[in-house]
Amino acid sequence: MMAAPGGWPTSRNTAAPGLSLVFPAFNEAENLPALLASATKTGEELAADFDLDFEVVIVDDGSRDRSAAVLREWSLRDTRVRAVHHATNRGYGAALRAGLREARGRLVFFSDADLQFDLAEIRRLLAHADEFEIVAGYRAPRRDPWLRRAMAAVWGALVRGLFDLQVRDIDCAFKIFRREALDAIPIESIGAFVNTEILVRARAAGFRTKQVPVSHRRRRSGRQSGAHPRVIARALVELASLYGELHPRASRPRETPTAREVAGVRELGASR
Repeated sequence: MMAAPGGWPTSRNTAAPGLSLVFPAFNEAENLPALLASATKTGEELAADFDLDFEVVIVDDGSRDRSAAVLREWSLRDTRVRAVHHATNRGYGAALRAGLREARGRLVFFSDADLQFDLAEIRRLLAHADEFEIVAGYRAPRRDPWLRRAMAAVWGALVRGLFDLQVRDIDCAFKIFRREALDAIPIESIGAFVNTEILVRARAAGFRTKQVPVSHRRRRSGRQSGAHPRVIARALVELASLYGELHPRASRPRETPTAREVAGVRELGASR
């Protein structure tokens, strides 16, 4: 049996599980049974290897299909599965934020519900959780259509230019966090910008991120919405808002001199 990552005490018989697996979902009824089967199986394997108990948190973000019914059935059968339901669709960022807030684990992992990742590779992230507050996967290779890859490249270049964030796959939904990092990062995004916001705020707070390659596959069923113009527009608005918050001098004109400048003018006048 392997030691729990980061020297964290094991969580047997305690209120907080050692690991939370969080998945935002919107109209994923076709994918949820396979996802939940994979998540609970992976959780059991990790529990045996790392002596960590686990929970699965699914956020149904106002789905209009049978997602709510599927989640009710699973949560009744397996108390390790907990569901959060939004009455209306609030957006990917809002769903992820709700899941991260609901998670009780001392390590918190999140991914999407569309089966594009092999959850067994969570152990690749756990291998570095003792050294880094955040371990982020990057898709190697990325299996998305060329247009999405091109858009991701442009987005990554923009974020690196504005925030000096040296992360090669910002929006890869395969990340694990220590609890203290999540608790220290305010998450305000309600859209697809949420991955960028989390990583930018974490870097600003001094948290370290380790990047690890993970396998990627195309979505099996359902529809992607990340390239919708409304989603892109919201992400750009949220990016501008965060830039204005973190770089206020660069984002708006100065209206009054700084205290240092006032003192310098006074010293100059006194010396004449």
